[in-house]
Amino acid sequence: MSSKRKSRQATANAPRAGGSTGRSGPANRNSAGSGATRRWVLFGSALAVALIAVVAGWAVLSGQAGTGSTGPTGEPQGTVIQANGGHWTNITPDTLASMLAKKDFTLLNVKTPYIGEIAGTDLYVPYTDLAARATQLPADKGARIVVYCRSGNESAIASQTLIDLGYTNIDNLDGGMNAWTASGRQLVQLNRG
Repeated sequence: MSSKRKSRQATANAPRAGGSTGRSGPANRNSAGSGATRRWVLFGSALAVALIAVVAGWAVLSGQAGTGSTGPTGEPQGTVIQANGGHWTNITPDTLASMLAKKDFTLLNVKTPYIGEIAGTDLYVPYTDLAARATQLPADKGARIVVYCRSGNESAIASQTLIDLGYTNIDNLDGGMNAWTASGRQLVQLNRG
């Protein structure tokens, strides 16, 4: 065999250095594939961490995952509802009944037209008149106000109006007078309107 031919065979059989041109052998294919796999795993991990951070941040900003203030027993008293410029807490009829036993708040009926009220109600102001009749509301913007209507829709609007007026401690009877009577409690009829 001639020396030229031996030189060509030796060159053809010699392993190529990484990054050289030409055909890649099995070793180069595996390392390229594992590099791409590593990139996807890192990307997926980063995406998962970002998603967890977003969910955790949302829970913190939305009032601790939907729970409101806690009562003396440490149990949640209601659900925090985020609003434009603040928040209010939706409370249950049971929570309101226990609050009425040691009343330290203003109970506000905003149902229009007047159809009755919960005993212990301090004010009747239709939700559409709240801003115009703001002088009837507590002067202290931090005073606790519990608002209700028939079903909870008008009182939700009233809660936003109270926030717009600068009040910061607002509870809304979730389900309104309908929920109150469904829990076995009565309404009273006064001559208001």
